[in-house]
Amino acid sequence: MIYFDNAATGGFKPSMVTDTAYNTLKYLCANPGRSSHRLSLTGAEILFDTRKEFSDYFSCPLERVIFTKNCTESLNIAIFSLIKKGGHVITTIYEHNSVLRPLNYLKEKGEISLSIVSPKDGDIVCAISKKIKKETCLIVTTAVSNVTGERLPIKAIGRVCDSHGIPYLVDGAQAGGHVKIDLKEDKVNALCLAGHKGLYGIMSTGILLFDENTEIKPLTFGGTGTETFNLSQPTYYPERLESGTLNLPAIASLKEGLLYVKKNLNNFCYVLEGYTKKIIDALLQINDIKVYSKENVSGIVSFSFSKQDSVTVAEILNSEYDIAVRGGFHCAPLIHKFLGTDKNGLVRVSLSPQNSLREINYFLKAVEKISS
Repeated sequence: MIYFDNAATGGFKPSMVTDTAYNTLKYLCANPGRSSHRLSLTGAEILFDTRKEFSDYFSCPLERVIFTKNCTESLNIAIFSLIKKGGHVITTIYEHNSVLRPLNYLKEKGEISLSIVSPKDGDIVCAISKKIKKETCLIVTTAVSNVTGERLPIKAIGRVCDSHGIPYLVDGAQAGGHVKIDLKEDKVNALCLAGHKGLYGIMSTGILLFDENTEIKPLTFGGTGTETFNLSQPTYYPERLESGTLNLPAIASLKEGLLYVKKNLNNFCYVLEGYTKKIIDALLQINDIKVYSKENVSGIVSFSFSKQDSVTVAEILNSEYDIAVRGGFHCAPLIHKFLGTDKNGLVRVSLSPQNSLREINYFLKAVEKISS
């Protein structure tokens, strides 16, 4: 199968990632940091080494690199911790439900008021600035839209947040491994990542990173391997936010995924920009199709047919051409409403640098046949 669904989860895993996951599972099946024997201590060293790689790459304090099971969990931990009762939160229409649903829950509970900015409000940075008020306690945006691949100006938004002393939380699910984010330079207070997408890790890996001025409270309480007789959760990181057994094989392989990205990032960005441009240029030549993406380094191209809904097109590509894409609404309702695609959805092609021009050409011929 030709796999063009990398925004959902990465289809290609480098051999060092899969080998590390396999070897850890087979030869290091011990609970890291929970015992004093050699295997447990080796597991703890692996956690430390992976944490150190993320700390260095994203300019985050070492102890504030937190491993979770996915980006959704990371976002929930950060959101529920950073809001203040009676506070005001600003977000955008580009957000995934991993952001919108917890914020809407808090709004319905009367915990917060919520402002959602849109391109209709003008420049996104100016629109956010105009929404700020004295009660604003959090600004949260995605770095890259999972629907269109559009990149938000997080550095400019970060400067606005910093100037007002408001915490800035970034959803980096579609940016990790594609866009270089530096917490210090970009004035990002907390960043949430999905390890299994552009970072080439395996499923059940998420990361929460936050700076030294940001305090995050736990959503989960339990064993940390420390302070056994203290019935309160530890106050220090990372133990404060990492209760229970961590996914050691996934975290060990995540380190290898990040090393792979660090070595190849510039080349990967060049390749994906070229691939998305090629697809967009070709799709624009087909009368029956409307394109909603511009060339981007995250490898996302979304489009619609005027005569067929997106789910049907995705199924045809799957069943007749053995091509994996995603049709539908991509868990981001507000951007679909803004684009006017909330009835038939969009076909989303999401590429990996390891895809080939041959695969892309085959896909484009399939789309031409479907449209004819």
